[in-house]
Amino acid sequence: MESEKRRTDLPVLLLHNIDASWGTEEISSAVEAVSKMKSALMQEGHPVVDVPLQSTNLAGILKRFQPEDHIVLNWCEELPGVPRSDATVARLLEKMKFSYTGSTPEVLSFSWNKAAVKTLLDEKHIATPCWQIISGLQSPEWDYFPAIVKPAFEHCSNGITTDAVVMNTAELKERVAFVQDKFQQPALVEDFIDGREFHVTIWGNGSIEMLPPAEMDFSAFNNLKDRLCTFDSKFTPGSLHYEKIEIRIPAALDDHENLKLKQISMQAYQNMGCRDYARIDLRLRDGIFYVLDINPNADISPDTSLAYAAEAAGLTYGILCSRLVNFAAQRHPIYGCREN
Repeated sequence: MESEKRRTDLPVLLLHNIDASWGTEEISSAVEAVSKMKSALMQEGHPVVDVPLQSTNLAGILKRFQPEDHIVLNWCEELPGVPRSDATVARLLEKMKFSYTGSTPEVLSFSWNKAAVKTLLDEKHIATPCWQIISGLQSPEWDYFPAIVKPAFEHCSNGITTDAVVMNTAELKERVAFVQDKFQQPALVEDFIDGREFHVTIWGNGSIEMLPPAEMDFSAFNNLKDRLCTFDSKFTPGSLHYEKIEIRIPAALDDHENLKLKQISMQAYQNMGCRDYARIDLRLRDGIFYVLDINPNADISPDTSLAYAAEAAGLTYGILCSRLVNFAAQRHPIYGCREN
């Protein structure tokens, strides 16, 4: 992977959000992660300016920088206090003529609509669990159990607890009502694939690559309802799922399984229109890999499966971040014209 030329002198604006509504520990953790990324990039040779976004005035914060002088490493999940606004950030970066890492605003916006993503997968004949959207007082016509109920417009396992897995029609109706009431949006019902789960990082443009896949090991759990990545598993240290789910990288797969996983993950990435990098979540049942989700704005913190996958491929965290910057540089009006 490192045989290609990679520029390490590209100046970086490290753009990230800090929300005043976060708890002290969450803010401290975010600041520490940013510090690690900045240090890693600088060790590679990149000049880096830390640009924290603490308000919705992104244009005001960026106006002191010239787009022709920088590459933006876009680490913004949202404008502070504005849910589902990662696409808004990307749209403003484009309006201000900045070259930035990650997918376009159209892809970021599309990824929030789970029904649209599922429809795309079905149309492209990419395996995904059978599904149904339930809105309003619509009575669910569903007879696949176990099933899982999710909010139709969320990311990061928001709304996913052990209660999201339902075993019968009564539990299904109860959970659908809960989702609709709590999140004020339709519910997505899916066939629950009780199988091995993989998180796969695909990166690149044109010529794309798969980093070593990560497996989420649920072997600590006997109860089927526990065998999933909950919101707590990602964001609540000390919780059962946070502590007991093990990440195995690289996943133990034979050559045939690895090839199949690679093929379907790349198909999902390309058909979604992802750019630079994305994480594909899949489950394996009866020899079929089912795509659960496509995340074109996956977390690139140093303690995520993406960073661990890069490490398993022999890449330091600094090289990982530097390569993302180089992907964006190919779209820069000046740096993109130079030999890379």
